[in-house]
Amino acid sequence: MSLTLLVTMLLGFAFSISIAVAIGGSAILGLAIFDSSKLILVPKEMFTAIDKFPLAAIPFFILAGNLMETGGISRRLVNFAKSLVGGVQGGLPMTCVLTCMIFAAVSGSSVATTFAIGAILIPALIKHGYPTGYAASLQATSAELGVIIPPSIPMILFGVSAEVSIGELFIAGVVPGLFIGITLMVFVHLWCRFKGLGKNDGDGRLPVGRATIEAGWALLMPVIILGGIYGGVFTPTEASVIAVFYALIVGMGIHRELGFKDLVPVFRKSVISSAVIMFIIANAGLFAFLITRAGIPDAIGMWLKEVLQSPGWFLLGVNAALFVIDMFIETSAAIIVLAPILVPVAIHFGVDPVHFGMIMVVNLALGMITPPFGVNLFAAATVARISLDRMIKHLVPFVLVIIGCLMVITYVPAVSLTLRDMVFHKPPAVMPVGPAPAIGPQ
Repeated sequence: MSLTLLVTMLLGFAFSISIAVAIGGSAILGLAIFDSSKLILVPKEMFTAIDKFPLAAIPFFILAGNLMETGGISRRLVNFAKSLVGGVQGGLPMTCVLTCMIFAAVSGSSVATTFAIGAILIPALIKHGYPTGYAASLQATSAELGVIIPPSIPMILFGVSAEVSIGELFIAGVVPGLFIGITLMVFVHLWCRFKGLGKNDGDGRLPVGRATIEAGWALLMPVIILGGIYGGVFTPTEASVIAVFYALIVGMGIHRELGFKDLVPVFRKSVISSAVIMFIIANAGLFAFLITRAGIPDAIGMWLKEVLQSPGWFLLGVNAALFVIDMFIETSAAIIVLAPILVPVAIHFGVDPVHFGMIMVVNLALGMITPPFGVNLFAAATVARISLDRMIKHLVPFVLVIIGCLMVITYVPAVSLTLRDMVFHKPPAVMPVGPAPAIGPQ
């Protein structure tokens, strides 16, 4: 049945069938052919996959991001970021990266970040003489920080799927997210100096003090959300609800840019986005249950142990495999299917599961900006009103920068774990060396 599951799923991808339908359909077909009496497992396992309290955070973070976009919070964050870095050559692309970093600390969604920030900055970049393809590629790449800097929907999914502390994952994501964001800002600054672009990026830039005051309520939002999570005041799931109420209060009562007539479109967009993710999770949960029951995770673990004899080679092999996989499989589905398979193997190789979670999330975030199914690419292309092929040549350098950051995060565990160890009072983690221990009973 395992071969039927995989072949059917891959054929579904090849014929451009919806990812969720391809995954769920292959599982249902496999059961129908080999053990039709077990079809009752289909609704049971699909329900079990989404019947997890932490998953409630997903629709609320999506709603919070959409409320921020409509309620004027996004625009104020852009003005604040531009006041800080907009005065140097290439300041506008740097503003794009910095704004996405701040917005990511609330929304948890890269697609929401793409639309909310891209709607403002892509036209501004084009107006200042940047190629349209470059503006769209930069926005798509910067928005992936939305799933690396906490709170992060993929981190929640990884924590649920691999039974890893979501709080520890959120703490561990702070430094990698800042590292990638700063690296991107340095790169775009050097690129603009090399190309001679961005010399007038400071036009229309507000003074730092004024921009800070105007964005005060917007800047307070990530402080409340992240401070409450890390301070133990509320859980990540509860934080998502607080983010929604905060966005409503600021948008309707303080900025007064969000009216009752705007709520219906915002809720509709949020419900559709949430339903799509939950449908993927339900189908991926069914698929993961069947392949786990078939013993595939154990078989993969034994194969990896035999072929990849050290933790270093294991991580390199996993990164290479994930880079290919994330080109074709949506991030949420990939995490739910692969995390239960790979995390036990990573633990046997001596890799901290939180560190491995960072590796998976950063790598799979690349799938959001790599063809053919990069969701951020399609979102940015929609905002910029261009075809995907016009973005590719501008996209390659950004992908290489992220890959370079991924290698540092992979082989320097301290990047992900130092802050986690400080907050949770754990001994410092080290990169395991030497051959992996045996898997299974001795």
